[in-house]
Amino acid sequence: MYAVIKTGGKQYRVAVGQKLKVEQIPAEVGAEIALDQVLMTGEGENVKIGSPLVAGAVVKCTVVSHGRHDKIRVFKMRRRKHYRKHQGHRQNYTELRVDAIV
Repeated sequence: MYAVIKTGGKQYRVAVGQKLKVEQIPAEVGAEIALDQVLMTGEGENVKIGSPLVAGAVVKCTVVSHGRHDKIRVFKMRRRKHYRKHQGHRQNYTELRVDAIV
């Protein structure tokens, strides 16, 4: 069984037992959280599509860890204007383990 959920402005296709990194969620490590913005659920040929959400569907997850992604480099330059700017960014994330799709 799988589901398509929305969290942090992004959509993810998840299955039971899968680990995924999402935008940072303020929860303690080991805490159980329920993601209720389920856009679609499916199991074989049986597919339920919400408009916009599937009524009563919940994905239960456990917070595994918090961390930061690898650094990305941002470089801006205007040719012939002597303008150069270097910048780096590391995005925070929360790693979740999907326990159940209800």
